[in-house]
Amino acid sequence: MTSPRQRAQQRLIFALDVPDLPSAERLLDQLTGRVGMIKVGLELFTACGPAAVHAVKARGFEVFLDLKLHDIPATVAGAVRAANALGVSMLTVHTGGGSAMLKAATDAADPELRILGVTLLTSLGAPDLPPVCLHGTPAHIVATRAALAAANGVGGIVCSPQEVALVRSAVGPDVAIITPGIRPAGAEMGDQKRAATPASAIADGADYLVVGRPIKSAPNPAQAASDIVDEIARALDA
Repeated sequence: MTSPRQRAQQRLIFALDVPDLPSAERLLDQLTGRVGMIKVGLELFTACGPAAVHAVKARGFEVFLDLKLHDIPATVAGAVRAANALGVSMLTVHTGGGSAMLKAATDAADPELRILGVTLLTSLGAPDLPPVCLHGTPAHIVATRAALAAANGVGGIVCSPQEVALVRSAVGPDVAIITPGIRPAGAEMGDQKRAATPASAIADGADYLVVGRPIKSAPNPAQAASDIVDEIARALDA
């Protein structure tokens, strides 16, 4: 039977945003048994390719492959089939690609692969939207794109912590919500403009929290991860 702390740990995804495989392996070795899943993003995957995924899986972690695929439907479907072969558990596509692309991604995914729809980057705030021809508030854009993704079979939505409650009302209880932009109380925001604490994201209904720099840059990454798991556990109890 899973303990409350194990359930909290399963909610924490560590963003392995490092430039090379040796750096990745050092962090993976420190975090074994401390987090629920590892996110491999553009930086590491561009540098190392599938070797990064293999290094994560070799240590017993599930892989969240965060490539934010955004291309014509046939190309995205081909990339999803390649991800199936890698054995990853989650893969991101960008909801800005539209219905046909989202449907192509979900149709190409194996049952074991959950396609996640990225709504709006957490580095974007309201003033950033008009120059890129996005009109409306971040909340409106996120909710609209989340509903579009869910209608096309996407199994999870990536949104900032500030839109979790809104997305939950838009997609219902069966679609997972994954939130980057998580910063423990007192942590620097960096380039995040729509961030929140682990406790508030859980309270609003997030299923998974993605945390990178607050763990990676800590003097003791393992302890930093454990502290965040403790905060998640307290929020789940509440």
